[in-house]
Amino acid sequence: MNNQRYNQLINDLRSDYRPQREWGEGRGILMVIGHFLVGVAGGTWLMSSIYGVTAGLVVAFILGILGGLVHLLFLGNPKNALKMMRHVRTSWVSRGFVGLSLFLVGGGVYLTLLMVSADTGGWMALFWIAKVMAAAGMVTIIGYMGFCYTASKAIPFWHSPLHPAIYIAFAVRGGIAALLVIGAFLGVAADDWLLKLWLIVTAIVTLFYVLELQGAMTSGNVAARRSVGDLLSGRLALIFYGGTLLLGLIIPILLLTVMANISLTVMAIVGLASVAGDFFMKLTTVRAGVYLPLVISARRKHA
Repeated sequence: MNNQRYNQLINDLRSDYRPQREWGEGRGILMVIGHFLVGVAGGTWLMSSIYGVTAGLVVAFILGILGGLVHLLFLGNPKNALKMMRHVRTSWVSRGFVGLSLFLVGGGVYLTLLMVSADTGGWMALFWIAKVMAAAGMVTIIGYMGFCYTASKAIPFWHSPLHPAIYIAFAVRGGIAALLVIGAFLGVAADDWLLKLWLIVTAIVTLFYVLELQGAMTSGNVAARRSVGDLLSGRLALIFYGGTLLLGLIIPILLLTVMANISLTVMAIVGLASVAGDFFMKLTTVRAGVYLPLVISARRKHA
C-alpha cells in the first residue's frame, strides 16, 4: 500500500461517514464498467429481439463479452470467477456470473445458427434451446445488478427496494439508446414509438431515482442522508449534475422534444448521450455509498 492510499485509509477510518472505495475508484471502477456494459448488453438484446434487429443482437453479444472480460480484469484471476459461481443459492454476484455465462453461450450459438442459414433445418431444436438460454441469461443480467447492491446492508443508500427496479429500467433505457445508435449507423430512422418509448422509460427511471433519493433523505439514516448530500452538493455533485442530469437527461430530452425532424445524427447523439448519462448515474451511485458509522462519536452524541 503506497503512502497516499495509507493516509486516505486512516482519514476514512477517522471519519464518522466512511465512503466505500472498493468499487468505483482505482481498480474498482472496472466493476462499475462491467456492470454498465452487461446491463446495456441485456437491454440491447431485449429491444433487438422485440424489434427483430439482428445487428442489435450482435452488438449486445459483443457488449456482453466485453462486460465479462472487464469483470475478469477486476477479479484479477479467472479462477475467482469459478469460485464465485458456486454460491448461486445465496449470492447475487454468483447468479450474475451464471446468467452472463448462459447469455454468452446461448447467444453465441443462437447468432451462429441465425447467420449460417435462415432455415436452421435439423438444427431447429438447438436453435430454440440456445434462444431460451440467451433469454434466461438476458433476464438475469438485467435484474441481478440492483440486487447485488441492495444486499449490501452496511451501505444504507444502496439498501433500497427501488434499487433493483432502477437498474432494470436503466437496462431497458440503455437498450433503446443502443438501437438509436445502431439505427443511425445503418441509416435507418427510428419510428415514433421507439422515440416515445425512450421518453416513457426515461420518465420512469427519473421517478424511481427521485423516489429513492427522497426515501434516503427521509429514512432517518444519517449515512443514507450523507450519500444524498455527496450527490447533490458534495464531492460527487459535478459528475452528477454534468454527467447524469445534463448529458444523460436534459440534452437528449431537449433534442427529442424541440427538434421538428429527428435526423440520424440527432438519433445518434440522443443514444450516445443517454448511454453516457446511464454510466455516470451508476458511477455516482456507487461512489456515493457510505458505510454505517462504526461508532457514534461524542460530538454527534451530544449534538
